[in-house]
Amino acid sequence: MCLFRYESDPEPEEPLPAGRLYVPVRPGDGARTAIRLFRTPLGTRTAVGFTTSERLARTLGGKQAYVQLSEGLLRALCAPLGAHLLTVDPALSAHPVTASEPLPGRLPVRAL
Repeated sequence: MCLFRYESDPEPEEPLPAGRLYVPVRPGDGARTAIRLFRTPLGTRTAVGFTTSERLARTLGGKQAYVQLSEGLLRALCAPLGAHLLTVDPALSAHPVTASEPLPGRLPVRAL
């Protein structure tokens, strides 16, 4: 740990630039695509970016479409949509639940 601060050092709470990110998208109108927005566990809207395409595929699946954007451009595109938070390389995500899977701790419902 350095005991001295320099002018070029970022503030401790200042987010560091993430560089180029792999951003998940979904089909939009016509040939357009739309950035997928997510929610944090507390319900806050967030944009999500991954530092590698492998991390994106590991978290969201190999068929997830993506575009490459800079962090600044991603923030600028998502801010008007109410997503002021950017999550980089989220480690956890829930798998989609299908109708045939029972909820944890509950017995499956059977038709009589």
